[in-house]
Formats: sequence, structure tokens, C-alpha cells
Amino acid sequence: MEPVRSRVLDDAAVEAFERDGYVVVRGLFDEEEAGLVLATAKEDRRLAAHAMGWPDDDGGLSKITLWNEPGDDIYGMVARSERVVGSMSRLLGGEVYHYHSKLMLKEPEVGGAWLWHQDYGYWYQNGCLYPLLASVFIALDPATGENGCLQVLKGSHRIGRIEHQVIGGQLGADPERVAVARERHERVTMEMRPGDGAFFHCNLLHCSGQNRSADPRWTLICCYNARVNDPFKPSQHPAYTPLETVPDDTVLAYGHRASSPDQVFMTVDDDVSEERASARTAARTVAD
Repeated sequence: MEPVRSRVLDDAAVEAFERDGYVVVRGLFDEEEAGLVLATAKEDRRLAAHAMGWPDDDGGLSKITLWNEPGDDIYGMVARSERVVGSMSRLLGGEVYHYHSKLMLKEPEVGGAWLWHQDYGYWYQNGCLYPLLASVFIALDPATGENGCLQVLKGSHRIGRIEHQVIGGQLGADPERVAVARERHERVTMEMRPGDGAFFHCNLLHCSGQNRSADPRWTLICCYNARVNDPFKPSQHPAYTPLETVPDDTVLAYGHRASSPDQVFMTVDDDVSEERASARTAARTVAD
């Protein structure tokens, strides 16, 4: 019997992440796995009921459903899978824990844009002293330029944290520094097939355009913090909590297991930071 090939990132992938601030893994989840997650999400009424709307400045609207605990459902099995957690441990240099996960929904023709930003621009305010956080962006639908796929500035994580400010209904990175960064760093459009995964550093500048196509773009994003970066103050996201990994084949084994009734989802009022006050107001207006 041939040994099972590890799906954890290898040395070359880790090197690419450290150099570029991201690494794309084609087929991180296979077509069957990605299709199962997508089908479950589309039928999951609790996900739909807790989606928050975030407007852009040009009439578009992105929806996001966010939760802190990896539940006993198919989304939790993705977040706890060996291929993801093991890779994150390599990228962040040690034990990691689940910071939160979110389902991003860009509906056909109306899906909104996200401004250039760094995730650490938000998470720094949560008491995370070091930029030892990363996310994995898992495409559930095809992601193309036409339907507003992810865009990054290659190597921009080396800039360090940029101050963020409310721009319209969103929190974005300082436009002056973003303009300079765009002159000095290659802009990469990440077109992806369902199941492809992009691991990216919390200081990587990224954005996405509006979805003006006839096709939806749904994405699952799982975010992790290093244990050694345990926040020094409470926030809307958790402090260090041990994360129990599961074998990679658990994703398919769970089948269409949607979020449980006791899963706790975030609301627009859970983030009490002053920096996001007007952004919360914009999102609350949409929700109402």
C-alpha cells in the first residue's frame, strides 16, 4: 500500500508565503468536497438568517456570515482539517487556534466591492500584539475577474501594518499609502476554481471588485491566530482555545451537516470598536 501523501504545505509553499505574503493551492479541497460545502451552505437557513450586509460606495452589497467557534458541521470540519490546520501551523511557526470563520456571499449583478485593506488593520485593535495571523480563502464558486475575485498586492505584507479609516461604509487602509503600494507591488488577480485555496498573511493588502456577472461568488474563509499571540484584551473574537484537528476525510464523511441550532453567529453590533462605528451604522441600515 502506498503511503498517503500529506496535504500540508511543503517547504516551497512556506517559502512562497514568506516571500509573497500568500500562496495559492490548487485543489486544496477537491471538486466533490467543495460542491458539498457549497450545497450545504445554500440550504443552510441559519447561515442565511445571520448574513450581514456591507455596502460599498457604488451601490453594491456584500453579505457575510461570521462565527467564532468551529461547529460540529461541515464548515467546522473544513476549519479543523489536518490539511488546513497543519499548514497554518507551518506558516505561523507553531500551534494555532481558530480565530473565526466567515462565509462571503457576492450575489449576481449586485455583489459589492471590498476596499484595499489588511486583516491586521482590524485585528490589531483586538489586542493581537503581533501580526501572527493568517487566513485561508477557499473558493466554493468559480472566482473570476468578472464576478469580483480576490486581488492582492504581492509582497505588500512586508510594509507592516497600515493605519485604517472608515471610507463610506467600510474600513479601508490609508488611501495615500495604498496608492504608493500599488506603484511598488505587483497586483495579482486570483482567479480560482471551486476547492482552490489561498493562504494569506494578515498584513497582505487585498481587495475585491463588484460582482457584475450573472454568476454568484461564494467563499469560505477560515482565520487563525498563533497561540503565542493570545490577545491581551477581550474582543469580539476568541482568546486562545485549543483546536482539535480532524482527518482530511472527515469533510466528506460529514455530508450535508449544516450549522447546529446552538451555533452563535456574530451581529453588526458585536464589534464595539470606535474605529468601526460608522461602518456598523451603514451595515445596520442595510440589515434593517
